[in-house]
Amino acid sequence: MIVGIGNPVYDSIRTPHISTQKRVLSGCSTNACLAVSKLGEKAALVGRVGPDYAEQFRADMNRFGIEFELLPTATTGGFRLDYDETGDRTLDVLGIADPIDHLPARFAGADFILVGPILGEVPLAVIQTVAQQTDAPLILDPQGLMRRILEGRIDRYRNPELDAILPLFDVVKPNEHEALILTGVNPRREPETAVRALFDLMMAGDRRPGHPPIAIVTLAEAGSVIYDGRDVITIPAYETLAKDPTGAGDTYAGGFMFQYGRTPGDWRRIGCFASAVASMMVECSGPDFELTLEEAERRAATLAALDS
Repeated sequence: MIVGIGNPVYDSIRTPHISTQKRVLSGCSTNACLAVSKLGEKAALVGRVGPDYAEQFRADMNRFGIEFELLPTATTGGFRLDYDETGDRTLDVLGIADPIDHLPARFAGADFILVGPILGEVPLAVIQTVAQQTDAPLILDPQGLMRRILEGRIDRYRNPELDAILPLFDVVKPNEHEALILTGVNPRREPETAVRALFDLMMAGDRRPGHPPIAIVTLAEAGSVIYDGRDVITIPAYETLAKDPTGAGDTYAGGFMFQYGRTPGDWRRIGCFASAVASMMVECSGPDFELTLEEAERRAATLAALDS
């Protein structure tokens, strides 16, 4: 089983290609769990949803076959996302759910655990406890730990707690904007330097034993780079029309975790599969994106051939 820790959100999304008619299910951990479940692996989600969307959330989880631990909160989280022609976006806050205070004991034996907050809802103390209570590899998507609210809109910043958080994880996967803030290196110009600098941050503290540290930086249509402490591996993106890039990095993480157990240590193959999964998410908007194992494997093989 693969477990995601992070609050689900119901977002309103507008891109140059689509506009949602109502708020749709999303969130970093949520999208990763959606990908994992559609690929045929058991997935579970831990997060808070308010009474305004609790019934819808339960129906969505049951529809997609995702186990969940629904924690109470007054209001469901959500954003209004507005993308421009370059793919950059603004996020206006529609709701904020309470922080998550624990990982249920029944999920401690998971095969992989993703910590993917959307707005700082998984604090350092909880991450430290999770790292102690499980032997599973841990992956961090730091986006939600690098967000603050300024006048109702999301702003990225370098959270000082990240220096203590990064060494607790076996895999850390920021996007290019987050990697720039974390490392001070522009990944578009110097991808290898950026991913090596991220790896150094992961190694700058006491690490959990048992799993190899892996640094990843995703670069949208330019693909991604992976560094295992020895080799920098360049992963291409699968060429497609990105109608809605929301969730691309989240489903990359889902694909990465799924393939991690199938071809352990083969970072090129794992990365190509993760990139293939992300390409299928961006062709649609919302949780009903089409994803099958067969198509993901076909696209991954195409990318592996390009990269050989």
